[in-house]
Amino acid sequence: MRPSSLTWPARNVNVTVLLFVGPLLLLAGALGFLLPARAQILSAATPYNVFHILAGAFGAALAVRARPRAAAAFNLAFGCFDLYQAGAGPLGLFPAAAFALGPADHLVHVALGLPLAVVGWRGLRPPRARSAASPPTTRRA
Repeated sequence: MRPSSLTWPARNVNVTVLLFVGPLLLLAGALGFLLPARAQILSAATPYNVFHILAGAFGAALAVRARPRAAAAFNLAFGCFDLYQAGAGPLGLFPAAAFALGPADHLVHVALGLPLAVVGWRGLRPPRARSAASPPTTRRA
């Protein structure tokens, strides 16, 4: 793994979150094709399912390769897009019609998008400089 300017906790959080979210998106897209429409709470539109499968595969690949900056960038971008979709649906903006977004989709987009965007943003922000007044803490055995 290449050296990174990310701190170790940010590295772990973004890669770990993406190890969970990537396969979850893949599963959501696959279930959209496999389950009958009447059994689904969320949209079953083909473009929506394909989007989830592609995004999930890309996210999972980034997580498996343990690329912390890439995982953080994916989390931020996907989280922001989820938040956009939550507003795009009620406002009738792209991709609401193509994805056939409904009220349940908007709730999921906010519930998933906000934490993803925050985790990604925290992983990409530059590390804070330590001041002389606050020396690093050490553990005592």
